[in-house]
Amino acid sequence: MIRTTTASLAAIAALMVATSGSAQTAGQTMPQTGTAQPGTAQPGTAQPGTATPGAPATGAAPADQAAAPNPTVGGAAMDASKPIPVNAAAAPTLSTLVKAVTAAGLVPTLSGPGPFTVFAPTDDAFGRLAPGTVDTLLKPANKATLTKVLTYHVVPGKITIAQLQAQATAAGGSTTLTTVEGEPLKVTVNNNVIELSDVNGNKSYISTGDVMQSNGVVHVVNGVLLPKLG
Repeated sequence: MIRTTTASLAAIAALMVATSGSAQTAGQTMPQTGTAQPGTAQPGTAQPGTATPGAPATGAAPADQAAAPNPTVGGAAMDASKPIPVNAAAAPTLSTLVKAVTAAGLVPTLSGPGPFTVFAPTDDAFGRLAPGTVDTLLKPANKATLTKVLTYHVVPGKITIAQLQAQATAAGGSTTLTTVEGEPLKVTVNNNVIELSDVNGNKSYISTGDVMQSNGVVHVVNGVLLPKLG
């Protein structure tokens, strides 16, 4: 088993700390309200109390919602009959994520039955991390740390945008999800967009939601979520 030393954890944590605040959010633009494309985060469609992870929303979906096509990611079609890694590999804007998932050995897990909810950072999101962070994480010696970062983007169960909105609304505007990594992720419905806050206070936004998979759902986000390291 590959172990990550305390020294390497501290070095990676130092790199990532540099992304907190302005470094992590530079270039991030909150999606404009009222102008989201199909599949992006728009609140107000689910009834409160239906957002239990892994459980379907109560009631029947409207016919037009049920017939809605799967959103594209980076202009690429996403096939709802295929698992998460297959669709991610087809998305040109998720190439860094695919490389990271492969390096961490998580492809078999994310190809399994799940279901999983994945908050998928784009290549631009990874590009806003401190210089050298991605290359450092991809080194074999840091596989455990890379796995920790990636599994912080995964929540057990299939949680749709409507369920996220309903859960946050029922809790007064914000709710907390427990990630596969084990640490919490805060979800806030704010000005008609869904905002994610990691344990370090960095914020990210869902830019394309409800990308359905055979084993769950992917929500594309514009920032990398960071657990506590070191």
